[in-house]
Amino acid sequence: MAAAPAGAPPVAVVTGANRGIGYEVVRQLAARGHHVVLGSRDLAKGRAAAARIDPGGERVSAVQLDVSDAASVAAMADWVGGNLGRVDVVVNNAAILYDTWAQARSADLGEVQRALDTNLFGAWRVTQALLPLLQRSPHPRVVMVSSEGGSLQSMSGGTPAYSVSKAALNALTCLLAGELRRHRVLVNAICPGWVATDMGGGGGRPVAEGAAGIVWAATLPDNGPTGGFFRDGKPVPW
Repeated sequence: MAAAPAGAPPVAVVTGANRGIGYEVVRQLAARGHHVVLGSRDLAKGRAAAARIDPGGERVSAVQLDVSDAASVAAMADWVGGNLGRVDVVVNNAAILYDTWAQARSADLGEVQRALDTNLFGAWRVTQALLPLLQRSPHPRVVMVSSEGGSLQSMSGGTPAYSVSKAALNALTCLLAGELRRHRVLVNAICPGWVATDMGGGGGRPVAEGAAGIVWAATLPDNGPTGGFFRDGKPVPW
């Protein structure tokens, strides 16, 4: 495993990042001086996205990453460790299945299981795989891209796979924040709001605005919050 050279830029890993919010988070972090690893299930699409942000290939590196595949996650972590030597920021953005057509009383549990495997277990796999590299960082941050759809206070029916998976992701956020506090890792869940992406549909807020709250959590100072749920830097009810 390579050691990060002295004076190297901070390293961020962003999952599900070849389009939408993930892509914009990569762009904003790269603009702030991070070397960003752009994770994409389709490597060709990931490389094309990286080249649009950073044509010279100096600040953004694309890697194949399917967060639902343990072997893919392990390969990504090995590549990052071997080439960059550490991780300072993990943004768990990859998510699927905004199931507006479904209701809990009749949900296809196979669909729910698929959502959990990406939206919950995917973030869990990636965080576990990168934790040894995070612990090399002087300022380690983990950001779970969640949703107010996962707020228990707001739930009243509908989108069962998505809502349950995001509520579970929020629970994971609390657990990791508590366990990693002594290791100085700040772990927070962020709701980007209703954003005009392929998943969110038309009519939402600009993608750059939703991504800004994620970047805020990724670049918190050492005395910043941990174990919280935020949108635009303000608490969201659990």
